[in-house]
Amino acid sequence: MVLKLPAVYYRQRYAAEGGLLSCGYDILEHFRGGANYVDRILKGEKPADLPVQAPNRFELLVNLKTGNALGLTIPSSIVGPTDEVIE
Repeated sequence: MVLKLPAVYYRQRYAAEGGLLSCGYDILEHFRGGANYVDRILKGEKPADLPVQAPNRFELLVNLKTGNALGLTIPSSIVGPTDEVIE
């Protein structure tokens, strides 16, 4: 059943597979940061002394093909700053 509803996702792969937009962090970079924490703990640092980290870069992907199929016009103010555009 196809509902033809625009959707915004947190992972790029969903927009690449037909979603309208995705805005989220790079999951691989997040895992690398986790590996860095493990390395620091194994080298003797106390977990309580490690700083809390959050993603500092978010990626925006716009699927214009999906937008056109839904009859939507995506404004240039959204398309302009995107990291990736699917046409």
